[in-house]
Amino acid sequence: MSATSVLTRAEAVERHRLLKVRTAEIDLDLTKGSEFFGSTTVIRFSCAEAGAATFVDVKPARLHRVLLNGIELDVAALAAGRFPLTGLAAENELTVEADMAYSHTGEGMHRYTDPADGEDYLYTQSFLDDGPRVFASFDQPDLKAVHTLSVTAPARWTVVSNGIATRGEAGRWTFAPTPPISSYLVSLVAGPLHSVLTEHDGIPLGLHCRRSLAAHLDADAAELLEVTRQGFDHYHRVFRHRYPFDSYDQCFVPEFNAGAMENPGCVTLRDEYVFRSAVADTEREERAIVVTHEMAHMWFGDLVTMKWWDDLWLNESFAEYMAYTVTAESTRFTGAWTGFAAARKTWGYDADQRPSTHPVAPTAVEDTAQALQNFDGISYAKGASALRQLVAWLGEEQFLAGVNDYFEQHAFGNATLDDLLRSLAAASGRDVHGWAERWLRTTGVDTLRIEGGQVRHSAGDGRPRPHQVSVGRYLRTPDGALTLASREPLELAAAPAEVSVQDSDLTLLNDTDLSFVKVRLDERSWQTVRDSLGAVPEELARAVLWSSARDQVRDGELTPGQYLELVAAHLPGESSVHLVQAVLTFAGEFVVDRCLSPARRPWGLALLAGVHRALLSRTEGSADGSGLRLLAVRGLLATAATEAETAELRDWLAAGTVPGGPALDPDLRWRLLLRLCVLGAADEPEIAAELARDPSATSEEGAARCRAARPRRDAKEAAWAALFHGELSAYLANATTEGLWQPEQAELLDDLTLRYFEDVVATTAARGPAMASVLTRHGFPSFAATGATVRAAEACLAREDLIPATRRGVLDQLDNLRRAARARAVDGK
Repeated sequence: MSATSVLTRAEAVERHRLLKVRTAEIDLDLTKGSEFFGSTTVIRFSCAEAGAATFVDVKPARLHRVLLNGIELDVAALAAGRFPLTGLAAENELTVEADMAYSHTGEGMHRYTDPADGEDYLYTQSFLDDGPRVFASFDQPDLKAVHTLSVTAPARWTVVSNGIATRGEAGRWTFAPTPPISSYLVSLVAGPLHSVLTEHDGIPLGLHCRRSLAAHLDADAAELLEVTRQGFDHYHRVFRHRYPFDSYDQCFVPEFNAGAMENPGCVTLRDEYVFRSAVADTEREERAIVVTHEMAHMWFGDLVTMKWWDDLWLNESFAEYMAYTVTAESTRFTGAWTGFAAARKTWGYDADQRPSTHPVAPTAVEDTAQALQNFDGISYAKGASALRQLVAWLGEEQFLAGVNDYFEQHAFGNATLDDLLRSLAAASGRDVHGWAERWLRTTGVDTLRIEGGQVRHSAGDGRPRPHQVSVGRYLRTPDGALTLASREPLELAAAPAEVSVQDSDLTLLNDTDLSFVKVRLDERSWQTVRDSLGAVPEELARAVLWSSARDQVRDGELTPGQYLELVAAHLPGESSVHLVQAVLTFAGEFVVDRCLSPARRPWGLALLAGVHRALLSRTEGSADGSGLRLLAVRGLLATAATEAETAELRDWLAAGTVPGGPALDPDLRWRLLLRLCVLGAADEPEIAAELARDPSATSEEGAARCRAARPRRDAKEAAWAALFHGELSAYLANATTEGLWQPEQAELLDDLTLRYFEDVVATTAARGPAMASVLTRHGFPSFAATGATVRAAEACLAREDLIPATRRGVLDQLDNLRRAARARAVDGK
C-alpha cells in the first residue's frame, strides 16, 4: 500500500473555511480488466478567498489528467494522496481523470471472484478516508455535495448506488443526483446480482446478493423485508422528518470488513447475513439489529452528519441505541436488550477499562488515523448505554422532541455535540450539558456495591456519574426457587445511598440493566447466586449476574475454576439462548483457552463438554426453534479432545448428522473438520474433499482455517508465509489466523509466538489498517498468556514504527493478555 497522508482536524477546519462544494459528478468505467477501473470526477465548488490554495484527495494507481478551471495541471504534483490546487477563483471546476486499483482488503473498490461460479462482484467502501481510492473528492464530513454517479459496466451486470438508476445501452447506468451528502457515503455495488424488489410506504426497496446465494436470500427475504418495514414504520412514528432519500437498497456483499455501512439508499452488509447454514435465533436477532442500526443512520449520520470525527458518537451511539430500541419494540425479537446485556455491552465494558479508553465524545480527535481507532465498544455499546440513561432521566417524549428539533435545524448539513445538547436542553428544560460532562466527556466504568446497607458508588477517576437504576430483591421459596419480591427505582449521585438488604436472599443493583456500571454483590447475595443463579426468574437479571461474574474473572476477583464451576452448575438448565451463547463463548474463548494452564485445560474442556452434552440431552426430540441444540452441537465440536470424542466426530461426519439432529450443513461440517485437523485426525485429503463437495466462499475460508490448524511445522510455516508475506484477502487472512493459533499446539507454536511481534509490524505497515485489524485480532497469540508473551508485546509497543491501527490492536490485546495471565496465576489456588 503506497503511503498517503492522514487528514488532520486543523486541515479540515481550514479547507471548510475556504470551500463550499456544490456538486460532484463521478463517472466510473468497470470494463477495464481485473486490476484497474477508470475514474473521472468533475467537482464544482466555490472558494471564499480568491487566489487561495488547498488540495483535493485522490489515491490513484495512475493519474492521467487534472484540469482546474480549464487549465491542465502537472499530474506529477500528486503526493501522498493529495493533489495541490492553487490560485483558486470564486467559482471553480475541477476535473480529475485516473485509473484506480481494485482492492482485496475491503478498502476502496473491492473486487471479489465467487469460487462457486467464477463470477466477479464489486463494491465500494468509501468510509473515513478510503473514498479517494475510488474518486477524487474533498474528503471530509462537513464538505457535503450533491453527487451524481454514472457507471459503465459489463452488459449483464446490475449496478446499485445511492439513488434510483436509469439503465442505458451497452452497460451504461446513471443514477439520480443525491441530496447533499458527505463523500464517504457515496456507494456502488455491481455484478451479476440476484435481486428481490418491492416497496413500502412509497419507498422502493431492494435486497441484492451474489447469484450463488440466490436461494438463501429468497428463503430469508420475507423476514428481512418484514424487519425493514417494521423499522421504517417505527422511525416514521418517532421522527417528524420522513426517510430522506429516494430508495432503499440493502446489498449483501462478500468479504466486508464491518457488519454493515450506512450508505444512504445503498446499505452494504456482510453477506454472512444471508445464512447458508442453520443459525440460532440470536443470530437472526443480530441481523435484525444490524438492519435497524443502518436504517437509523439514514437520520443519524446521513441526514445530519457529524462535523468532524470527534462527534462520531452522534452517528454510532445513536444508531446503536435506536437499533436495539426498534428491534425490541417493533419486531419479533423482543429480547434484544437482553442480548445487549449478555454480549454486546461487554464489548464496551472491556474497551472502557483498557489503556486505550477514550470518552464517548472526546474533545479532540486530531486526525483520521486516530478517528479510525474510535470505532470501538465505547462509541457503540457504551454510547448506547449512556443514551439509555439520558432517556431514563429526560423521559422519552422530551428526548424525541429534542432529537426532532436537531433534525429540523441541521437537515442535510453537519452538527456537533453542542448542537444536539442545545436541542435536548430546550425540549426538556434539564441541564443536559452538565449530564454530558459526566457521561460523555469522561472515561472508565463506575462500580456499585452494597456494604453495610448502603450502595457504595466508586469511579476510576474519583468522580462517580449519576445513575438511574433499579434494585431487585429476590426471596427463596420453600421449594428452592427464587421469586422477585420487589423492584424499586434508585437515582444515584456521588454520595452513598441507603438500600435495605436484610430482607432479601439476593439484592441486585441495576437488575434491569439500565445503566453502564459494574455490580458487586453482598456476601449473602453472592452465596445465593452460587447456589441458585439459574433460578433467578428474569432473563435480563440473570444476564446482569453473568456479566458481573464475567468481569470478576477479568478483574481477578473470581478464579477461572470458580467461574467454570458456576457454568457447570447453572448453564445446563438455562433456557435463554442469549445467555447460553454469551456464557459459553466467554467460558471457551477466554477462560479455558487463555486462563487455564496447559495442565488444567483438559479439565476445562471436559467440564464444558459436559455442559454441551447436558444441553444436547435436554433438547433431544424438541423442535428447538431457538437454536439451543445447535449451540450445544457447536460447543461439542469445539471441545472434543479424547480419542473417544474424536471417533464420535468421525462417525458424525460419515453419517452427515448428529444423532437426533441436526444434519451437518456446510458450517457444521467445517467446524467438525477443523477440530479433527487440530487434533491431527484429518489432513489435506479430507480438506480437499470437503472443498470439492461445496465450492463456496464458506469452503475457501474453512479450508484455509483447517490447513493452518494442522499440528505440523510445515503447515504452520505455510500459514505464516501466507499471512505475513503473501497477499491474502482480509477474509482469507482472518480464516488463516483462526486456524493458526491452537492452545493444544503450544510447544509447536512457541517460537512463532515471539516471531509474531516482529513480523506484524512490517506486514501491517505495508498492507494498512484493514489487515492490521485482522492480524491484531485473531492473528494475535492470545492463547499464550505467559510472562514472555507479555514482555514481547510490551517491547513491540515500545517501537516507533507501528502504524496507529497496529499499535491500538496490540495495546488492546496486551490488556487481555495481562488479565488472562493474572487469572492463570491464581487458578486453582
